[in-house]
Amino acid sequence: MSAGPGLVPDLVGVAVFAASGAASGVSKRFDIFGVVFVGVVAALGGGIVRDLLVGRIPPYAFLHWPYVAVAVGAAVLLFWFHPHFGRLRRSMLVLDAAGLGLFTATGTLLAHDVGVPPVGAGIIGMITGIGGGMARDLLTGEIPIVLRREIYAVAALAGAAVALTLDRLGVQRGLTITLTALVVFVVRLVALVRHWSAPTPRVVAPGAALGGDQAPPDPPDAPAG
Repeated sequence: MSAGPGLVPDLVGVAVFAASGAASGVSKRFDIFGVVFVGVVAALGGGIVRDLLVGRIPPYAFLHWPYVAVAVGAAVLLFWFHPHFGRLRRSMLVLDAAGLGLFTATGTLLAHDVGVPPVGAGIIGMITGIGGGMARDLLTGEIPIVLRREIYAVAALAGAAVALTLDRLGVQRGLTITLTALVVFVVRLVALVRHWSAPTPRVVAPGAALGGDQAPPDPPDAPAG
């Protein structure tokens, strides 16, 4: 979150991630303070970590009140109007995908603007995108999405590569952010719909790794009498 890549995309990202965090809090039946708190942490967490990584201390969100105001406002609106969102789980995933795309784009470009080389800028962009969602999941007692099989961090890395490529080609910043966010959004949602996932370890049954020479287990003791 900063003025570098653009204030409007930053605030839109803050709003959608705040709504995503609030939707998660509502689904856990938190009170209004808990819902707003999760929403604000989800909205600002990734950007705060990014600012610390690039040496912006204190983080930009702490110095400019619109960020907190937008996050609180979006979380409160979600709290009051959540019945109109239908299934909160689906709404949260869509909002999360939108926030992931916007924050990846702005985080990557800001890091690159302050002199971070492309690989480092892409990593910082990914962290900006996934940081808020990780904080949200931890606060609501969920395994963070980025640690599950779902395509999440990979989508952010792909978006970071798109942002850096378009920026190198001299594409206008607003269009770069829009296209990057769209790529991440589409990859994330298509992965959810088609159940794409990253590889996971094979689950081996106890004793199966010992080979065929393993003796069978002793039979259970015969009943007495």
